[in-house]
Amino acid sequence: MTTQALLTELYDTPEDIMIKKIQALKDELASKVLILGHHYQREEVFQFADVSGDSLKLSQQAADADAENIIFCGVHFMAETADILTSDKQAVFLPDLAAGCSMADMANDVQVNQCWQELSTVLDAEASVTPVTYINSTAALKSFCGEHGGIVCTSSNAQKVLTWSWAQKEKILFFPDQHLGENTALAMGVPESEMIIWDPNLPLGGNSQQAIEHARLILWKGFCSVHQLFKAEHATTMRKNHADIEILAHPECSREVCENADFVGSTEAIIKYVDAAKEGQKFAIATELNLVNRLRMLYPEKPIWFLSPMVCMCSTMFRTDLQHLYAALLAIQERDASHQIIVPKVHKVWAKVSLERMLNLA
Repeated sequence: MTTQALLTELYDTPEDIMIKKIQALKDELASKVLILGHHYQREEVFQFADVSGDSLKLSQQAADADAENIIFCGVHFMAETADILTSDKQAVFLPDLAAGCSMADMANDVQVNQCWQELSTVLDAEASVTPVTYINSTAALKSFCGEHGGIVCTSSNAQKVLTWSWAQKEKILFFPDQHLGENTALAMGVPESEMIIWDPNLPLGGNSQQAIEHARLILWKGFCSVHQLFKAEHATTMRKNHADIEILAHPECSREVCENADFVGSTEAIIKYVDAAKEGQKFAIATELNLVNRLRMLYPEKPIWFLSPMVCMCSTMFRTDLQHLYAALLAIQERDASHQIIVPKVHKVWAKVSLERMLNLA
């Protein structure tokens, strides 16, 4: 039976039966499979995770695990990162191969190579620019960074990575998320005058040669389609309606949102912040809806609101449902590689170099 035919059949199966089928197959495979659940996953899938966390934490857990099969309930770049960091004896599976990331799609290897070539017409890019890619990027871009003396960063270690990168060379090319780079640099005291935006659709990214020569931080024009929906006025409204509320924001939000927040931090940092707060503390949180709803369930004694009046949900993450999870488990049982993510060796070697540079900073 093809995957599509299987899914068509499964979508006619009631949810309670699907849950039982998944649990039975998971029990049968036992230690042969490890299920990783990203914080943004829908609850019915998240319940089956053996390990939960952000993308890097989950990839590290996969690399440290004994399981020969890893199911990554996340999106494509996350499964790629897990495949890069795990051993050749392990296989990584993505339940829905169409689960991508809009931010990762905003910078590809052709665009970044073109940017590097254009920068090289103004200055010696190899000698003066450290490329830094956010972990929310393709294996090809992680490979580019590895080959050109660069590094990967996450939302939790961005300051440490930028400090390291400026110690290597005078300038940083940061992609694909403009907001994480900008918010991190501002928090480090870097003046706005030393930053420029690189639009890959314009010659020299839309900058003059003088601006490129002066800049210390070159920010790629990219963003998270979820976090960009939060606005500074949402924070203002929350403060008017709820006394003593604290605004928590992910650094992928815009500068204006982060400047109006009481705390800016990664997904893991936001979870820890809420956990450590006293009973009764009120929060409005600017990050993905599934995580905020989960925090509401975990901490009913701490009133929690979603910062935006609109639904800000990662639609590609939401593609992973019970049916796709079951199909991935069945593929492992039947030794079917249709759900497997395999990073080409041409990218895997250098991508691992850039990831290991980051991991070594810890």
